[in-house]
Amino acid sequence: MKWSKEKYQEFITYLKNISDSNYQQFQKKIINTKYEILGVRLPIIRKIVKKITNREEFLKYSQNNYYEEVLIKGLLIATLPNPKDYLDDYLYQIDNWAICDSLASSLKIVKQNLDEFLIKINEYLNDSYEYKVRFGLVLLLDYYVEEKYLPKIFKLVDNLKCKEYYIEMAISWLVAECFIKYPDLTWPYIKKNNLNKFVQNKTISKIRDSYRVDKKVKESLLKYRY
Repeated sequence: MKWSKEKYQEFITYLKNISDSNYQQFQKKIINTKYEILGVRLPIIRKIVKKITNREEFLKYSQNNYYEEVLIKGLLIATLPNPKDYLDDYLYQIDNWAICDSLASSLKIVKQNLDEFLIKINEYLNDSYEYKVRFGLVLLLDYYVEEKYLPKIFKLVDNLKCKEYYIEMAISWLVAECFIKYPDLTWPYIKKNNLNKFVQNKTISKIRDSYRVDKKVKESLLKYRY
Protein backbone atom coordinates (compact mmCIF):
# COMPACT_ATOMS: atom_id res chain seq x y z
CA MET A 1 0.00 0.00 0.00
CA LYS A 2 1.15 3.52 -0.78
CA TRP A 3 0.53 5.73 2.23
CA SER A 4 -0.88 9.25 2.18
CA LYS A 5 -2.64 11.51 4.68
CA GLU A 6 -5.96 10.21 3.43
CA LYS A 7 -4.91 6.55 3.65
CA TYR A 8 -3.59 7.10 7.14
CA GLN A 9 -6.87 8.65 8.26
CA GLU A 10 -8.68 5.63 6.82
CA PHE A 11 -6.38 3.49 8.94
CA ILE A 12 -7.35 5.45 12.08
CA THR A 13 -11.02 5.04 11.23
CA TYR A 14 -10.42 1.30 10.94
CA LEU A 15 -8.84 1.23 14.42
CA LYS A 16 -11.84 3.05 15.85
CA ASN A 17 -14.21 0.60 14.21
CA ILE A 18 -12.51 -2.45 15.74
CA SER A 19 -12.13 -0.95 19.21
CA ASP A 20 -13.66 -2.62 22.25
CA SER A 21 -15.32 -0.24 24.75
CA ASN A 22 -15.00 -2.69 27.65
CA TYR A 23 -11.30 -3.17 26.97
CA GLN A 24 -10.93 0.58 26.59
CA GLN A 25 -12.28 1.12 30.11
CA PHE A 26 -10.00 -1.60 31.47
CA GLN A 27 -6.94 -0.03 29.86
CA LYS A 28 -7.82 3.39 31.22
CA LYS A 29 -7.69 1.94 34.73
CA ILE A 30 -4.20 0.47 34.40
CA ILE A 31 -2.47 2.80 31.93
CA ASN A 32 -1.84 6.44 32.74
CA THR A 33 -1.30 8.22 29.41
CA LYS A 34 -1.94 11.57 27.76
CA TYR A 35 -3.00 9.76 24.59
CA GLU A 36 -6.64 8.86 23.98
CA ILE A 37 -7.17 5.11 24.32
CA LEU A 38 -9.40 3.48 21.71
CA GLY A 39 -9.41 -0.01 23.20
CA VAL A 40 -7.86 -2.31 20.59
CA ARG A 41 -6.42 -5.47 22.14
CA LEU A 42 -2.68 -6.10 21.85
CA PRO A 43 -2.93 -9.40 19.90
CA ILE A 44 -5.01 -7.57 17.28
CA ILE A 45 -2.50 -4.71 17.24
CA ARG A 46 0.33 -7.18 16.59
CA LYS A 47 -1.58 -8.75 13.70
CA ILE A 48 -2.19 -5.30 12.21
CA VAL A 49 1.51 -4.45 12.48
CA LYS A 50 2.45 -7.61 10.56
CA LYS A 51 0.18 -6.61 7.68
CA ILE A 52 1.46 -3.05 7.28
CA THR A 53 3.61 -2.61 4.16
CA ASN A 54 5.89 0.31 3.21
CA ARG A 55 6.61 0.71 6.90
CA GLU A 56 8.98 3.65 6.78
CA GLU A 57 6.50 5.52 4.61
CA PHE A 58 3.76 4.69 7.12
CA LEU A 59 5.90 6.20 9.88
CA LYS A 60 6.15 9.49 7.96
CA TYR A 61 2.38 9.90 8.16
CA SER A 62 1.86 8.51 11.65
CA GLN A 63 0.63 10.82 14.39
CA ASN A 64 0.38 10.78 18.17
CA ASN A 65 -3.28 11.33 18.93
CA TYR A 66 -4.14 7.84 20.14
CA TYR A 67 -2.44 5.33 22.40
CA GLU A 68 -2.77 2.69 19.70
CA GLU A 69 -1.05 4.93 17.15
CA VAL A 70 1.99 5.36 19.34
CA LEU A 71 2.07 1.65 20.17
CA ILE A 72 1.81 0.61 16.50
CA LYS A 73 4.56 3.03 15.59
CA GLY A 74 6.85 1.49 18.20
CA LEU A 75 6.10 -2.07 17.17
CA LEU A 76 6.80 -1.14 13.55
CA ILE A 77 10.10 0.49 14.47
CA ALA A 78 11.07 -2.74 16.24
CA THR A 79 10.79 -4.62 12.92
CA LEU A 80 13.00 -2.29 10.89
CA PRO A 81 16.56 -3.26 9.89
CA ASN A 82 17.95 -0.19 11.70
CA PRO A 83 15.52 0.60 14.54
CA LYS A 84 18.12 2.72 16.33
CA ASP A 85 17.66 5.36 13.59
CA TYR A 86 14.16 5.94 14.97
CA LEU A 87 14.38 4.98 18.62
CA ASP A 88 16.03 8.10 20.01
CA ASP A 89 13.18 10.34 18.89
CA TYR A 90 10.45 7.79 19.45
CA LEU A 91 11.33 7.04 23.08
CA TYR A 92 10.38 10.60 24.06
CA GLN A 93 6.86 9.92 22.76
CA ILE A 94 6.40 7.09 25.27
CA ASP A 95 4.54 8.18 28.39
CA ASN A 96 3.44 4.87 29.92
CA TRP A 97 4.79 1.48 30.98
CA ALA A 98 2.66 -0.54 28.53
CA ILE A 99 4.08 0.93 25.33
CA CYS A 100 7.58 0.98 26.82
CA ASP A 101 7.55 -2.68 27.76
CA SER A 102 5.79 -3.85 24.58
CA LEU A 103 8.44 -2.16 22.47
CA ALA A 104 11.31 -3.64 24.49
CA SER A 105 9.96 -7.19 24.24
CA SER A 106 9.44 -6.77 20.49
CA LEU A 107 12.94 -5.51 19.72
CA LYS A 108 14.30 -8.95 18.83
CA ILE A 109 17.26 -7.49 16.96
CA VAL A 110 18.86 -6.93 20.36
CA LYS A 111 19.47 -10.68 20.67
CA GLN A 112 21.79 -10.61 17.66
CA ASN A 113 23.56 -7.41 18.73
CA LEU A 114 23.90 -7.63 22.50
CA ASP A 115 27.20 -5.78 22.87
CA GLU A 116 26.21 -3.10 20.38
CA PHE A 117 22.89 -2.44 22.11
CA LEU A 118 24.54 -2.38 25.51
CA ILE A 119 26.16 0.88 24.40
CA LYS A 120 22.72 2.31 23.63
CA ILE A 121 21.35 1.05 26.93
CA ASN A 122 24.10 2.99 28.71
CA GLU A 123 22.87 6.11 26.91
CA TYR A 124 19.25 5.43 27.82
CA LEU A 125 20.07 4.95 31.49
CA ASN A 126 21.95 8.24 31.57
CA ASP A 127 18.98 10.14 30.20
CA SER A 128 16.65 12.18 32.41
CA TYR A 129 13.42 11.03 30.75
CA GLU A 130 11.62 8.43 32.86
CA TYR A 131 10.50 6.12 30.07
CA LYS A 132 13.79 6.24 28.22
CA VAL A 133 15.47 5.00 31.39
CA ARG A 134 12.77 2.38 31.98
CA PHE A 135 13.17 1.21 28.38
CA GLY A 136 16.87 0.60 28.98
CA LEU A 137 16.10 -1.36 32.15
CA VAL A 138 13.46 -3.50 30.46
CA LEU A 139 15.89 -4.27 27.63
CA LEU A 140 18.31 -5.52 30.28
CA LEU A 141 15.52 -7.61 31.78
CA ASP A 142 14.41 -9.09 28.47
CA TYR A 143 17.80 -9.84 26.90
CA TYR A 144 20.70 -9.56 29.37
CA VAL A 145 19.86 -11.58 32.46
CA GLU A 146 22.74 -13.96 31.88
CA GLU A 147 25.72 -14.75 34.08
CA LYS A 148 28.22 -12.75 32.02
CA TYR A 149 26.13 -9.58 32.22
CA LEU A 150 25.20 -9.62 35.92
CA PRO A 151 28.12 -7.45 37.14
CA LYS A 152 27.31 -4.91 34.42
CA ILE A 153 23.62 -4.90 35.35
CA PHE A 154 24.37 -4.29 39.04
CA LYS A 155 26.81 -1.50 38.21
CA LEU A 156 24.32 0.21 35.89
CA VAL A 157 21.59 0.01 38.51
CA ASP A 158 23.87 1.46 41.19
CA ASN A 159 24.79 4.39 38.94
CA LEU A 160 21.22 5.36 38.10
CA LYS A 161 20.32 8.91 39.06
CA CYS A 162 16.64 8.95 38.09
CA LYS A 163 14.31 7.72 40.83
CA GLU A 164 10.83 8.00 39.29
CA TYR A 165 8.26 5.34 40.20
CA TYR A 166 8.27 3.39 36.92
CA ILE A 167 12.06 3.35 36.92
CA GLU A 168 12.18 1.97 40.45
CA MET A 169 9.58 -0.67 39.60
CA ALA A 170 11.68 -1.75 36.61
CA ILE A 171 14.80 -1.98 38.80
CA SER A 172 12.92 -4.21 41.25
CA TRP A 173 11.70 -6.43 38.44
CA LEU A 174 15.19 -6.64 36.92
CA VAL A 175 17.08 -7.45 40.13
CA ALA A 176 14.40 -9.94 41.17
CA GLU A 177 14.78 -11.79 37.88
CA CYS A 178 18.57 -11.82 38.29
CA PHE A 179 18.10 -13.40 41.71
CA ILE A 180 15.56 -15.95 40.50
CA LYS A 181 17.84 -17.10 37.67
CA TYR A 182 21.18 -16.72 39.48
CA PRO A 183 20.53 -16.68 43.25
CA ASP A 184 24.13 -17.41 44.30
CA LEU A 185 25.47 -14.56 42.16
CA THR A 186 22.76 -12.08 43.16
CA TRP A 187 22.71 -12.77 46.91
CA PRO A 188 25.79 -10.57 47.53
CA TYR A 189 24.09 -7.68 45.73
CA ILE A 190 20.91 -8.06 47.79
CA LYS A 191 22.95 -8.20 51.00
CA LYS A 192 24.75 -4.95 50.19
CA ASN A 193 21.46 -3.04 50.46
CA ASN A 194 22.64 -0.56 47.82
CA LEU A 195 19.03 -0.13 46.70
CA ASN A 196 16.80 2.40 48.41
CA LYS A 197 14.10 1.24 50.82
CA PHE A 198 11.28 1.08 48.26
CA VAL A 199 13.30 -0.78 45.61
CA GLN A 200 14.95 -3.19 48.07
CA ASN A 201 11.62 -4.15 49.63
CA LYS A 202 9.84 -4.39 46.28
CA THR A 203 12.63 -6.55 44.88
CA ILE A 204 12.39 -8.96 47.79
CA SER A 205 8.61 -8.99 47.49
CA LYS A 206 8.84 -9.92 43.79
CA ILE A 207 11.34 -12.68 44.53
CA ARG A 208 9.11 -14.07 47.28
CA ASP A 209 6.15 -14.06 44.89
CA SER A 210 7.99 -16.34 42.47
CA TYR A 211 7.18 -20.05 42.36
CA ARG A 212 10.78 -20.63 41.17
CA VAL A 213 12.29 -19.73 44.55
CA ASP A 214 12.60 -22.20 47.42
CA LYS A 215 10.54 -21.45 50.55
CA LYS A 216 13.62 -21.41 52.80
CA VAL A 217 15.29 -18.87 50.53
CA LYS A 218 12.17 -16.70 50.66
CA GLU A 219 12.30 -16.75 54.45
CA SER A 220 16.01 -15.87 54.46
CA LEU A 221 15.33 -12.82 52.31
CA LEU A 222 13.13 -11.23 54.97
CA LYS A 223 16.14 -10.18 57.06
CA TYR A 224 17.26 -7.91 54.20
CA ARG A 225 14.06 -5.89 54.10
CA TYR A 226 14.16 -2.38 55.48
